[in-house]
Amino acid sequence: MAFTDRVASAPITWGIDPSPGWGYVIPRDRYLEEMTSLGLTATELGPDGYLPADPEELATFLDDRGLTVIGGWVPLALATDALFQEQRDYLVRACQQFQRVGADVVVLGPVWNYQGYDAKNTLTDDEWATFLANLAETDAIARDNGLRVALHQHVGTVIETQADLDRLLADSDVALCVDTGHMLSAGIDPVQVVRDHSDRVAHMHLKDISTAQAAKVANGELGFRDAVKGGLFRPLGAGDVDLPAVIGTLESSGYTGWYAIEQDCSLTEEPAPGQGPVNHCRTSLQYLRNLATTNGW
Repeated sequence: MAFTDRVASAPITWGIDPSPGWGYVIPRDRYLEEMTSLGLTATELGPDGYLPADPEELATFLDDRGLTVIGGWVPLALATDALFQEQRDYLVRACQQFQRVGADVVVLGPVWNYQGYDAKNTLTDDEWATFLANLAETDAIARDNGLRVALHQHVGTVIETQADLDRLLADSDVALCVDTGHMLSAGIDPVQVVRDHSDRVAHMHLKDISTAQAAKVANGELGFRDAVKGGLFRPLGAGDVDLPAVIGTLESSGYTGWYAIEQDCSLTEEPAPGQGPVNHCRTSLQYLRNLATTNGW
């Protein structure tokens, strides 16, 4: 498929996030109506239960609406056995959902816990051993369902910094969900990552960010959610990520996976009809279409 046919949406672009206190959650019918009004028919799954949780019910729900689910964020605290086991049944069900609707990736969120993204720490060697063992179990469950794990480096998680990412790549063979905003926010060059590890890229989250806002998160001046509210993420093309280089490098490498427009936002209330996140997503999608025309993707 051409590049523009592999562009999808992610619910967090509409502020849909399960983290405690994140903000107002737009009803799913409005999200789906606004998303499809832009010409998008593929989406990530979103928080557990936002779309139907039962795999068969989900398949019917999507078929009735002409929609495709391409995978989705599954947060797992792999470095702590008790927390991992707490969510293991959810992991199995999520994999069954993705398998039933034809998705091919599980976007793994390597969280510290299930309370948000403000934790700052570094794994000990013992915690790394636990993390890698549970990562292997996660990978086995995904493979049993015909899926590939795509681990998402993310601010405020176990895999945040360049050093975290380097050790992950050296000590495992896990594939990556490359998030352009979270990488640049943590001081990682996403262009270099896709250039050096194109064979490890299984999924893409396209974000643009203000590096000035990102610096405030990195130095502890702002929490992640407050930074999101303050404009950390911008419509594609309006921030500091070199998106043409990222996409061009991947397309030249033969990447055939999905690109999800994923610009985290946090809402205090429901936007007026036709206002809010849909306008940012429209701007981002037009930017990508213009890039595709200019570069022949």
